[in-house]
Amino acid sequence: MFAKLLASNKMMVTLSLLMGTFIIYPNINNLLWRTKPVDLEYTIFFAFRYLFFCALTWISLSINILKTPTLIFSKRLLKTLLITLLAYSVYVCISLLLSTHKDCFTGMLLFQFIVTSLLCALTGHLSMMYLEHNNKELEIEQLKTENLQSRYNALCSQINPHFFFNSLNCITALVRDEKKDKTLEYIHKLSGIFRYILQSDKKGLVSLGEELDFLNALQYIFEIRYADKLKFDINVDKKKYDLQIPVLSFLPLVENTVKHNIIDSDNRMTISIELNANNELTVANPVYEKMEIAGNGIGLANLSERFLLLKGKEIKIEEKNGIFKVILPLSN
Repeated sequence: MFAKLLASNKMMVTLSLLMGTFIIYPNINNLLWRTKPVDLEYTIFFAFRYLFFCALTWISLSINILKTPTLIFSKRLLKTLLITLLAYSVYVCISLLLSTHKDCFTGMLLFQFIVTSLLCALTGHLSMMYLEHNNKELEIEQLKTENLQSRYNALCSQINPHFFFNSLNCITALVRDEKKDKTLEYIHKLSGIFRYILQSDKKGLVSLGEELDFLNALQYIFEIRYADKLKFDINVDKKKYDLQIPVLSFLPLVENTVKHNIIDSDNRMTISIELNANNELTVANPVYEKMEIAGNGIGLANLSERFLLLKGKEIKIEEKNGIFKVILPLSN
């Protein structure tokens, strides 16, 4: 932004006028403290010198900022010195032809040209350093974004296989029992679920309403699979459906429940889903722990990682008084 600001025409002209004033300040000081009356010739000569240095500064700045993309200061300075030497030659010629003030070879004038060179070269160098630093920061941010996207895609790809094979087993059971209507409805719900899953790689955050629609289809699948021994109790105000949640947040939670708990006639499972006053979604279920726990907890770890990547917040996991609870932080 600094380099673009310097490169703007208005800014370059303003900077040239200010630097021109700084460079000829000794002449301004002499003019203010001059004992002799200021005649027209001296005024014209003073104005000529000021405008000449402003023009030289503008040309040097333009070349340094727009035409010299190097971080090697010595090359930049050499180029600026050559421009200044050429300008000095022009100044000498004009001064000798048009003015009686033959101060072309004084130490003060030479010093002013050297200062002009150094200031313009240094400004160009600082501008290029800032631009290079800004470009590197943009590249780093882009790499971070690409890395996060790759990690997120890898996490999403872990979700699909677990649910797929379990669903095929359920369809096999329905076909074997010759439950045609339920089989067709199951396949219809399942196709909607897989359409949602297949589109999930193009999404990061979705509305809570979308995710609850997906959960409704998921609810049918699991209730069929567990013959009504698994129920869902969903209590979420529709006014909160615009809150954002990572896509496919419910699937690993439901699968985690059925994977780690006994679900039968003696241990009927109810998964409760509600939103608290802090816009945190609470997913809770009673614990009917299996003797041998299958899996390695990858589902919850996956979900926690996705929340961290997409929302910068961690999920909370609690287990108290025989209730297992996962708290998901949502946002607008």
